[in-house]
Amino acid sequence: MKGKKGKLIIFEGVEGCGKTTQMQLCCQWLQSLHLPTLMTRQPGGTELGLHLRSLLLNKTDNQPIADRTELLLYAADRCQHVEQLLKPNLLLGKLILSDRYIYSTIAYQGYGRGLDTSLIEQLNTIATQGLASDLTFWLDVDAEVGLNRKRGGGDKFDRIEQEKIDFHHRVQAGYTALAASDPQRIVRIDGSLTQQAVQEHIQAVLKNKLQAWGLITV
Repeated sequence: MKGKKGKLIIFEGVEGCGKTTQMQLCCQWLQSLHLPTLMTRQPGGTELGLHLRSLLLNKTDNQPIADRTELLLYAADRCQHVEQLLKPNLLLGKLILSDRYIYSTIAYQGYGRGLDTSLIEQLNTIATQGLASDLTFWLDVDAEVGLNRKRGGGDKFDRIEQEKIDFHHRVQAGYTALAASDPQRIVRIDGSLTQQAVQEHIQAVLKNKLQAWGLITV
């Protein structure tokens, strides 16, 4: 993106991998370094996105969402998110931490739903206008372990989380394939470790990146 000063850092993974908690901890750490930091999420990072998130995640038994409809709704959310929030704040030089981005769509709608990945990539390009992440953390945890974490926390499962376990295994396989195909951008983090150990790994990787970007000194 022309004139971009900030950095886009993404947190990805299957349900219950811990990405939201780790993103929040990471944000607190970056703010302690006096770096301008913003947290957001997809879907739901804008006012329009909140409405789309409700449509996407609330289960309706009588009128299920078609797979391609789901894909297009995610693309619409992403397009609005990029235009309204990501691009303006990157131009201001902010570090943006986002809970999910384009890899989620490839993993969930591509590998999980079995939709054409070339179509998904085209939609992602349209929605993002080519805006790629500067760094993506993939919190790798077994799909069943992640879902059990959600159950243990007492959270009510949304429409995606209620999918059969085979779907979640396919999503997990998708992330594995994506990480292998783009190791320069996607950093695998062992999500099965303790919360503190996961955060220490994230901070170690990000510290090196911040130094390389000239945002902090040794």
